[in-house]
Amino acid sequence: MRLENKVALVTGAAAGIGLACAKSLAKEGAKVVMADVATERGEAAAEAVRGEGGEALFVTCDVGEKAEVDALVARSVEAFGKLDIAIANAGIVHACDFLELEEEDWDRVLRVNLKGVFLTGQAAARQMVDQGTGGTIINMSSVNGVMAIPTITPYVVSKGGVNQLTKVMALSLADKNIRVNAIGPGSIHTEVFESVANDPAKMEGILSRTPMGRVGDPSEIGSVAVFLASDDSSYMTGQTIYPDGGRLALNYTVPTKK
Repeated sequence: MRLENKVALVTGAAAGIGLACAKSLAKEGAKVVMADVATERGEAAAEAVRGEGGEALFVTCDVGEKAEVDALVARSVEAFGKLDIAIANAGIVHACDFLELEEEDWDRVLRVNLKGVFLTGQAAARQMVDQGTGGTIINMSSVNGVMAIPTITPYVVSKGGVNQLTKVMALSLADKNIRVNAIGPGSIHTEVFESVANDPAKMEGILSRTPMGRVGDPSEIGSVAVFLASDDSSYMTGQTIYPDGGRLALNYTVPTKK
């Protein structure tokens, strides 16, 4: 197993991509600390990982609060003795017209999606430096860190920031044997995606700009996370990988299956 004896932290791990990443890491032998603000769902998610033979611990954490993030890292070390991998996945979306966007909604999204990634990465990196063993940090971005959808302004801006934060962190931490990369998923079939999946017109719009003709599964993001967390990517840092079904490469629309 590629991550045997490694300890990994995943934020936003109660469901969706975060849970998929936690499961994938655990299957490769990592001990996983799963964090989320949704305590009940998070506990159930950790139990699901344990039910599949993995070793997992859930910790309630608001990634926008520095004290909680610091406590999360400390709890991870208390439980498993060290920290080797950190995946800053927690994120939220707020949709509305640009002219109707309220300041508090802008602040709320940036607080979780960008500040939360910074706080998680900094706390994890400090622990890795103290250990003297290096480590790997993975930030969750999006294809919308490069493209733009006008109705989700703060989300788009936050993910563009994550891409640049990833580069800055990678350069700052390279001499400390800490690699920092990001994952920028395209359309992935999570619970958040359900409302789109049940609307044929919206689905056709998404598939028409996805050359592979389907949305991704969360487990496919988990596989990329394992790659970036393992020695298979040992010469990679400061990069964002886009598992998007070909979406970013497309400059037109493709026929959809009827």
